[in-house]
Amino acid sequence: MSVIDRVSGTALPLRGDSIDTDRIMPARFLRAITFSGLEAHLFEDDRHEADARASAGGRPHPFSDPAYASATVLLVNANFGCGSSREHAPQALHRRGIRAVVGESFSEIFFSNSVALGLPCVTVSRDAVGALMTLVEQNPSASVDVSLTEMRVTTGGTGYPLTLAGSARESFLTGHWDATGLLLREPDAIARVANALPYVTGF
Repeated sequence: MSVIDRVSGTALPLRGDSIDTDRIMPARFLRAITFSGLEAHLFEDDRHEADARASAGGRPHPFSDPAYASATVLLVNANFGCGSSREHAPQALHRRGIRAVVGESFSEIFFSNSVALGLPCVTVSRDAVGALMTLVEQNPSASVDVSLTEMRVTTGGTGYPLTLAGSARESFLTGHWDATGLLLREPDAIARVANALPYVTGF
């Protein structure tokens, strides 16, 4: 099991409240048998619209911008991940290389699905996330540090307090977010239970 106490790296700013899971991962891609390759379709419709405007002199979508290609921290506004409960959305973000999401607030189901992947979604004030977004828009190479031990998000010499549900924080700091890892720690116990189940051993 992997302890997650700190995520550091460059950040990607994604402005807008109530960005739902259908925008993060359009429904037509949910037919895939596995999650493999889903990251290629993150914000596909939003990216196409923004990139069309970019060809006329506008800005590309942040997920299309090469300046943020190696970002490990995602910056978002309020109610991120609302809408349907599809776990494909956090799966695609994680497979894209995002290892922490910093925002004003999150949909409860999106938050839970992210915890199950080892993807911390931490909350900061609107002013704090606005300042962070402005900074990385001006300087995409700026490093952002998310500390679950110190409960702060820091860039340069400036830090902002973050909040995270106590149970989620403990699961990251102990490695217990990984339910499969916890289960596999006790193979003998798994075998004992399986051997005692008639619908496993009775055929």
